[in-house]
Amino acid sequence: MSKKFHRAFGVYGIISHHDRVVVIKKNGGPYINRYDLPGGSLEDGEPLQNAIVREIKEETGLVPTQLDQLGVTSFRFPWQYKRWNYNQHICVFYEITNLNGKLTSQVTQFIGQDSLGALEIPLAELNINNVSPLVLKAKDFLEHDKVFDSRDWAYDEWNVLDQSVFGKKS
Repeated sequence: MSKKFHRAFGVYGIISHHDRVVVIKKNGGPYINRYDLPGGSLEDGEPLQNAIVREIKEETGLVPTQLDQLGVTSFRFPWQYKRWNYNQHICVFYEITNLNGKLTSQVTQFIGQDSLGALEIPLAELNINNVSPLVLKAKDFLEHDKVFDSRDWAYDEWNVLDQSVFGKKS
């Protein structure tokens, strides 16, 4: 293939109730300044289920105690990053059905932390202008009787936001 794709792989959790979904304020990568699902990359040798529990705890303060793997999909879009022209984000989705802890709007910052904190947002406020494709996939799942569509999504264009949407109405 002549196109240069950067590939990212991660695990992501859908946490919802009462037509609201938990999102993080993203502080890095192609989804910077947007709302994203809690989750992220695996550490060396880390099992998927351990990674999703760790990532959600680090990014939201919540600790999943019951979760179900929904499926895998990827998102492809143009993104100029280092030597790459495109991004392919491969994602394993989980539905989180039981949790402990308290949602925190500010989280501990450390090298590699790309969450500025978490909040709940009504599904009606989520759109392509303020969220990552992962959140749009979660919205689709929640609005379609919790049926997970594993088809890949491709975008002809992707705008990396230079200003935050956090705290603004969509």
